[in-house]
Amino acid sequence: MAILLDGRALARTIAQGLAPRVAALPRAPGLAVVLVGSDPASVVYVRLKARAAEGLGLHHRQVDLPERASEAEVLATVDALNADPSVDGILVQLPLPTQVRREAVLDRVDPSKDVDGFHPENTGRLTQGRPRFVPCTPRGILALLDHHDVPLSGRRAVVVGRSPIVGRPVAALLDQRNATVTVCHTRTADLEAEVRRAEILVVAVGRPDAVPGAWVPPGAAVVDAGTNRLPDGRLVGDIAPHPALEAVGWITPTPGGVGPMTIAMLMANTVESAELRLAAR
Repeated sequence: MAILLDGRALARTIAQGLAPRVAALPRAPGLAVVLVGSDPASVVYVRLKARAAEGLGLHHRQVDLPERASEAEVLATVDALNADPSVDGILVQLPLPTQVRREAVLDRVDPSKDVDGFHPENTGRLTQGRPRFVPCTPRGILALLDHHDVPLSGRRAVVVGRSPIVGRPVAALLDQRNATVTVCHTRTADLEAEVRRAEILVVAVGRPDAVPGAWVPPGAAVVDAGTNRLPDGRLVGDIAPHPALEAVGWITPTPGGVGPMTIAMLMANTVESAELRLAAR
């Protein structure tokens, strides 16, 4: 029977460890979230992040902009948050409306407040192995694997998906832990063959049934980073259910695996940002 990589339980443990660090600061760490429009999934995610921040005693601010907001308006909002000394972390909720360029907005965030870890400076630092902020989902994935003592060094790791949000940074982190990493994508010639070789499998595609569960080899550590809502309301991951998954060594549930860890790591990055900023004064 596979060991469950329980993100909810570990997220609670992380929150317990952050609480005394928050209490020791001269002021509450400040997290600002920018939400443009009212995408239903984004609204839910922002609500969960606010709840976690308030539960830890962080100062949480949400800036809501209309769906039709111009790129200039979004950039002006980011500039104001960059200049606000009470804000330690800035998160721009994705996706953005089509009239707003994602790269322009993410590049505008002060790298020292970029608790999502998406600014090019922070991406560069990550690839050099000296990160300031590790993107929240990849950091959460590594924390889950470490917490359950999943061996990484020398193992064959297969990452399906190469987005700058999950796939690429998690591949960099696994490489830095001495795993032998293969990154798969839409142009991969034989995805099944690559998946069947995996000792560590991370799937981050954002599409249900992107990887058949029948492909997953026994004994592997399986991290499904997908969260997809079906027409009937169910939440499913990117890996299609199959009896073969019962023979893996470790596996994340959906929901309750990677999602809670993403939020927990956002809180950790924000607290660390506040500690750094306050120590520098």
